[in-house]
Amino acid sequence: MKIVTIIGARPQIIKAAAISRAISKSFSDSIKEIIVHTGQHYDANMSQVFFDELGIPQPDINLGTGSGRHGRQTALMIEGIENILLEEKPDYLVVYGDTNSTLAGGIAASKIHIPVVHIEAGLRSFNKSMPEEINRIMCDHVSTLLFTPTITGYNNLIREGFIENTGKADIDHPVIYHCGDVMYDNTLHFSEVAEQKSQILKQHGLEDSQYLLATIHRDNNTDDPQRLEAIFAALDNLGRKHNMTIVLPLHPRTSKLLQVNLPASLLSEVLSNKWLKIIPPVSFLDMTLLEKHAGIILTDSGGVQKEAYFFRKPCVIVRPETEWVEITQAGAGIIADADTNRIINATEYFLNKPAIDYKPVFGDGKAAEFICSKMLLHNSNL
Repeated sequence: MKIVTIIGARPQIIKAAAISRAISKSFSDSIKEIIVHTGQHYDANMSQVFFDELGIPQPDINLGTGSGRHGRQTALMIEGIENILLEEKPDYLVVYGDTNSTLAGGIAASKIHIPVVHIEAGLRSFNKSMPEEINRIMCDHVSTLLFTPTITGYNNLIREGFIENTGKADIDHPVIYHCGDVMYDNTLHFSEVAEQKSQILKQHGLEDSQYLLATIHRDNNTDDPQRLEAIFAALDNLGRKHNMTIVLPLHPRTSKLLQVNLPASLLSEVLSNKWLKIIPPVSFLDMTLLEKHAGIILTDSGGVQKEAYFFRKPCVIVRPETEWVEITQAGAGIIADADTNRIINATEYFLNKPAIDYKPVFGDGKAAEFICSKMLLHNSNL
C-alpha cells in the first residue's frame, strides 16, 4: 500500500512522526510512505535541525509554497499536490489537523478520486472566524477515513451527519474511528529522548514544578494591542505577586509586536520584571522538557494544551474557547481568554493545587499503530 503524507507546519511534522515510526517498526513490509512538505511554514536551517534532533524522516518532496494570503497559498498547494498524486497514484492521501496544507491536500485528492485519510478529524471550536475551523470542517467532509483523537470529536462527526459505517469505505460512505491521539504517542516517546538530550532546565536554572510556562503565538492575541496588553499585564502581575518564575519562549515576530503593541509603561515593567524569563524560541525537545517540569502552563496553543494534560499539568487557556473540551471538563484547564483578571484568578486557583482527575481521554499511546492497521484493512476492501 502506498500513501502520500502531507505536512506543512512544524506541529504536523511531529504528528506525522508517529505514523512514520509505526510504519518503520511494524508495517515496513506493507506500507510505503511518501512525505510531501508543502513549504507552508519552512525555514531550511530550522527545519534541518528539527528533523535531525527528532530523527524524523526527511520529506521526499518540498513544494516550497511559502507564506502568503490564504487563497493564493492554498491554490499553489492544491496544484502542487495534484501533480504529485497524478504521478505517484497512491492508495491514500494522509493529512493532519487543520492548516491550509490540510485543506489543500483534501481538495486535491478528493477531486481526482484518491481517498483522503484525515488524522485529528472531528475537532471543533465552533468559531468559524478561525481559519483552522473552516479547514477542519471542509477536510472532514471530503475524507474517506476519519480518525478522531477523542470521543468528543467522534460525537461531533455524528452530529454533522456521519454514520457509524462498518462496511466499505469511500467518500460517500466514510468510516470514522475514535483512535486516540498520535501526539500522546509522541509525548511518551519524545519525553524520554528529551530527558537524555535537553539541557534547557540546567541552562536557565529551573527546578521541577517551581516555574510557570507561558506560550503566546496566535495572531488574534499578538496583533491586537488590547489583548496583548491584557495578557502581559497578567503575566507581569503574577510574577511579581507570587515571586515565581514565568518562562516565556517568544517567537521573534511576537517579540517585535511587544515593542509595537504594548504601552511603553507596561513594556518597561515587563522587561524589568526579574520573574519574567523571556527566552528565544526553543526546540521541540526543549519545549517537551519545559512542559514536563512546569508547575502550571498558560497558553493559546491547542497542541500545548494537550501536552499539558499528557504531563498532568494544569493549564490556563488564553483563548475564548478550546477544541479540547475534555481538558476543561476534567478541571485540568480553565478558559481565561485575554482577560487580565481571569488569567490571574485561574492561575491562582491552580497554584492552590486542586485535585484533578486526569482520565486517559487521549488513548493508550498506540494510535499510530491503530491507524496503520485500519488503512491496510480498508485498502484491501477497496
